[in-house]
Amino acid sequence: MAELACTPEQTVGPFFGLGMAYPRDSELVGDAYPGAIRLHGMVYDGAGVGVPDALIELWQPDTAGRISRAVGSLRRDGWTFTGWGRAATDADGHYGFTTVIPGAVSAGRPPFFAITVFARGLLRGLFTRAYLPDGDLAADPLLSTVDPGRRDSLVCIAESASGRLRYRFDIHLQGPNETVFLAYEDDQR
Repeated sequence: MAELACTPEQTVGPFFGLGMAYPRDSELVGDAYPGAIRLHGMVYDGAGVGVPDALIELWQPDTAGRISRAVGSLRRDGWTFTGWGRAATDADGHYGFTTVIPGAVSAGRPPFFAITVFARGLLRGLFTRAYLPDGDLAADPLLSTVDPGRRDSLVCIAESASGRLRYRFDIHLQGPNETVFLAYEDDQR
């Protein structure tokens, strides 16, 4: 009996704008939602150039740290927080979400946004976290395992624009400013 050889996975994209976008996909809540914030940033390649065809998925708890069980992620109403969203980068590599500040899921741990990045040339999505800068970052067991010189790549920068709280989280796919990406064993996330 002949043994079949494994074949390589297909590379991802750049088809995101055609097959994966849907109305209000980057709005976990609407602009008028109480406490709505903006999480935005750039996706850069190894040369520091914006990636125009990346897709960012965001997963997060609500402001009290609860994981949402609400349905409707693909049919947004502007008021039901579902904890998940998707944003494609624009021609310059910029992405953005309208959401709420996540609460901590475990007592004493800092809140964060869980992020998955899909882009051309990647065989699989890349997983990372975006921590809020005012959280107790020293209390996080994952951050304590990251080289101190690279921890900043996992922390958002607080901004204020038009009286609205915003957080910037740039993602560097490789190079000297590469974002710390996470590896999960046995698909445990």
